Amino acid sequence: MASYSQWNGVPLHASRYLLTDVLKGKLGFKGFVVSDWEAVDRLCEPREPRGSDYRNCIALCVNAGVDMIMIPYRFEKFLEDIVSSVMAGEIQMSRIDDAVERILRVKFISGVFEHPFSDPSLLNVVGCKEHRLLARESVRKSLVLLKNGKTQTEPFLPLAKNVKRILVAGTHADNIGYQCGGWTIKWTGGNGKITIGTSILEAIKEYLGVETEVVYEEFPTEATIGSAEFSYAVVVVGEVPYVEGSGDRTDLSIPFDGSSLITRVASKIPTLVIVISGRPLLIEPQVLEKTDAIVAAWLPGTEGMGIADCLFGDHDFVGTLPVTWLRSMDQLPINAGDADYDPLFPVGYGLKMFSK
Repeated sequence: MASYSQWNGVPLHASRYLLTDVLKGKLGFKGFVVSDWEAVDRLCEPREPRGSDYRNCIALCVNAGVDMIMIPYRFEKFLEDIVSSVMAGEIQMSRIDDAVERILRVKFISGVFEHPFSDPSLLNVVGCKEHRLLARESVRKSLVLLKNGKTQTEPFLPLAKNVKRILVAGTHADNIGYQCGGWTIKWTGGNGKITIGTSILEAIKEYLGVETEVVYEEFPTEATIGSAEFSYAVVVVGEVPYVEGSGDRTDLSIPFDGSSLITRVASKIPTLVIVISGRPLLIEPQVLEKTDAIVAAWLPGTEGMGIADCLFGDHDFVGTLPVTWLRSMDQLPINAGDADYDPLFPVGYGLKMFSK
């Protein structure tokens, strides 16, 4: 699938160099290239109502090397314009033949003509125990331990299991939808128990068992924080699900006043923070100072037990940062190798609990 983005100022859907010369030519790609949703429309200005250059945009897209066009609405106009473009020689018939050949080749190889429908007998296999165990393994291997202890000689993790009372807080502690992010069940994702799975709160409870009292409040009051003794607190914060441009933000602070929540809890109780997000979020100085441990859990999906596996020491952390973790918004864009590179955590950073 071609991307909505541009390369050197040229939209990918109109880039013959990348789609045809490089992908199909130099790299020898024998499959077919499909456009993204309404991507042809995005080449036109104005988009609504369709600009007068819509026919030209179709020609640009097809001639660049896009073989299958995703037209969700008003496909009649698209069919009319592409046929006219071929008849007028704006799109060569050889380009149409090439696109059709590529599409048919993939369909023949994949066997869709012999077996056009999915096998309903396999339905119960999806989400089976083996699948969830593999997902759980993926979760624990993707976690990145950013901080463990206020000093290097006094690690905070792994968490003790034989404790009487702990506090779990935060918007993301008991929310499968937030753990999964966008493109889950529906396009924009969801909130709450949107599908079968184990939340981080549920995973913690399962690890600790009935002998430990787990007090859960999404936004704990001062009375709760300052009440009976807690051995430790786990605060789970992060972003709400987003897709594509809806996730664009000019301020990457932790939503729902997350930094304030963390600081309030950590001021009274030894605190582990788990960050659920698809990208680095701002960890303010007071959060970094007051917390005892911080874990970047990204978007772990349905298997919260994978997080608990590492928190309680059954598995060590092995993940490292694939991107730079910013110190402040003023640093963006930030890349390793910059002359003034001064991140909060650099690319490749990741702690372990156990020394080898």
